[in-house]
Amino acid sequence: MSYSYVLTPAAQVDYEESLLWYLERSETAALNFVAAIDNTINLIYQHPKRWRNPYKNFRELSLKKYPFAIIYIIEEDAKMVVITAIYHHKRIPNKRFRR
Repeated sequence: MSYSYVLTPAAQVDYEESLLWYLERSETAALNFVAAIDNTINLIYQHPKRWRNPYKNFRELSLKKYPFAIIYIIEEDAKMVVITAIYHHKRIPNKRFRR
């Protein structure tokens, strides 16, 4: 069963800042980053319970070619995946769940 998804404002800011960083360096890298995010989000909302649950009700899935993880929670009643962060691996790991 497929779920719908939504990005929180903080996750949207993460996404936009990361995209701008890649755009400053290479348009190709930016396009590939967008495709990687889209593909990963598609996997998540099609099978949200498939990936690991490292902390409380948060789950995460890392991108394959970029150093980011998508952090999300599942709202089962609404059949909704709420993406709380698009988190760079170099950030402080303990703070990825504090949004």
